[in-house]
Amino acid sequence: MANIQVGWREWVSLPELDIARIKTKIDTGARTSALHAFFVEPYEVNGRQMVRFGVRPLQKRNSPWIECSSVIHDYREICDSGGHREMRYVIYTPVRLGEHIWPIEMTLTNRDTMKFRMLLGRSALAGMIVYPDQSYLFGRLNRNRQRKAEYPPLLDPRTAFL
Repeated sequence: MANIQVGWREWVSLPELDIARIKTKIDTGARTSALHAFFVEPYEVNGRQMVRFGVRPLQKRNSPWIECSSVIHDYREICDSGGHREMRYVIYTPVRLGEHIWPIEMTLTNRDTMKFRMLLGRSALAGMIVYPDQSYLFGRLNRNRQRKAEYPPLLDPRTAFL
């Protein structure tokens, strides 16, 4: 990952979670990356511990929402920037920024009240150069494209699990 230059916020995608675009704060103060999850449900498949969760990738919006699933890597106590401790599920998933793709460790937490639905923490930034006075060095996303083309119609959250 050496010599990748990023601004303090960027658009990334999480291809294995089918999240085409999510605005992300590059957060060198956070060790671990965090993803907004508005419900988190552990379950088991063939002896593997899994987690199902919903993601609202667009800030200040309740739709679209995406149902995701991943293998649970860990369940640990995380201390947020306000000093509050919370038990969170931890997953591994690839993140894509421009043409760069690499695996990251990410915790799942409700970030509805936060400005960004995702934080990219310093463990995912190894070898990168962060320019705190720059934004979207990999390009801005057109709002109409963001709302229409990037996200297919999704299930109604009230009936998704019936």
